[in-house]
Amino acid sequence: MKVLLIINDAPYGTEKAYNALRLAMALQREHEEVQVAVFLMADAVTSALPHQTTANGYYNIQRMLRAVISKGGEVKACGTCIQARGLADLPLVDGVEISTMSQLAQWVVDADRVMTF
Repeated sequence: MKVLLIINDAPYGTEKAYNALRLAMALQREHEEVQVAVFLMADAVTSALPHQTTANGYYNIQRMLRAVISKGGEVKACGTCIQARGLADLPLVDGVEISTMSQLAQWVVDADRVMTF
């Protein structure tokens, strides 16, 4: 089974990115046969910026993205959204790829389940 999680909100301020990545990690941990893909759109593209520093005991989206990627999950960020926010020249978390709406459309067609956050 293929599960696509589309995240739209910024990494901090709401818990949508946190909950989406918690679900991705649970799927990978509890259902090894599930292929997880995460697409970052709108303000969620800032989730892919490295060097995030959070208070001790507070969740860290960068670490969560790395955990998903290390278990074979794919993470892509909308290139148009990155450019609109002036982030095109900044590095991203290792393993996150800049992508397109065409790629997202293909992922939607290929996915068995699509969830948005």
